[in-house]
Amino acid sequence: MDSSKLLEPKIREDVIGALGHFKYSYNKVRQIDFSAEWDEQTLETLESFASRFARLSDLFIARFLRLKILQSDPGFRGSLIDSLNMSEKLGLLESAEDWRRIRELRNIAAHEYSADDYRHLYSELLRLSPRLLNIEKQL
Repeated sequence: MDSSKLLEPKIREDVIGALGHFKYSYNKVRQIDFSAEWDEQTLETLESFASRFARLSDLFIARFLRLKILQSDPGFRGSLIDSLNMSEKLGLLESAEDWRRIRELRNIAAHEYSADDYRHLYSELLRLSPRLLNIEKQL
């Protein structure tokens, strides 16, 4: 039996779980006033949102999409960019470019950034969140 068929339910389950956590954080962040000063509780909510954004995007790109690509082409050995382009070609993604930006933001969120960049980072994460929410259709 193809080992990817055995892995698919587990990967799908992991992505669905992460998606549920992300939706919860996304709904909380949508209520935040981005023009106001943020207190510690708001910053904690935003940081949790960024962390869940990163986890979900990682699971979807590195595990789910990679699995789907390998099911289609077992010899595929491309880079992350190649994987996103192949996913778009296979109809798994609408826009590889949007997912490159999601990955870039995930990397920024995972590393140190200055307080001046918070608003821009969280605004961008919020703007691209519908792309992450749409992965439910893939599952």
